[in-house]
Amino acid sequence: MKKAILATKVGMTQIFNETGALIPVTVLQAGPCVVTQVKTVANDGYDAVQVGFVDKREKLVNKPQKGHFDKAGVSYKRYLREFKFDNAAEYEVKQEIKADIFKEGDKIDASAISKGKGFQGAIKRYGQHRGPMAHGSKFHRHQGSNGSATTPGRVFKGKGMPGHMGCKKVTIQNLEVVKVDVENNVILVKGAVPGPKKCLVTLKETVKATV
Repeated sequence: MKKAILATKVGMTQIFNETGALIPVTVLQAGPCVVTQVKTVANDGYDAVQVGFVDKREKLVNKPQKGHFDKAGVSYKRYLREFKFDNAAEYEVKQEIKADIFKEGDKIDASAISKGKGFQGAIKRYGQHRGPMAHGSKFHRHQGSNGSATTPGRVFKGKGMPGHMGCKKVTIQNLEVVKVDVENNVILVKGAVPGPKKCLVTLKETVKATV
């Protein structure tokens, strides 16, 4: 991996390309991220770049974090993430990573925590079928049978059942960068990106680029 950046989700809109086709896009405030630490094989056992994103008030930062940021000589940050860049040795502490790391036409993977839906039934959670909606049915949105009889006589692991829906890390691969506003550090990505507005989104160059 050579390119990655942290961003916050602004929302969705639509733009028109050169041919006049309408393209739905997600607006992402990408960076600027600042390098807070460069990890090496000699000191840490692996090569990586630690970056910080979004300023944080001093009263919300504990002493170990203050020491870490003060040592790097950067302002206090809300998010800290590591990227295992192939060229990690080329980065320096205090160096900024901005939206211009990507360009139009690049393929990226976007990761974020999906919207939490609370406790939901199997119909909404997994798309299972409901029963008849007739008045005497008494079986409308229940799950139905969970397991078979004597053999195996149990419910298999992984069975789709009611429970907590959403609020999980979701990655969408092969999204296309439609436009990059370098001046405002804004990236427009074709299609939808996981998570609610203002959530943290990690953008990386795709691992499964289609030819």
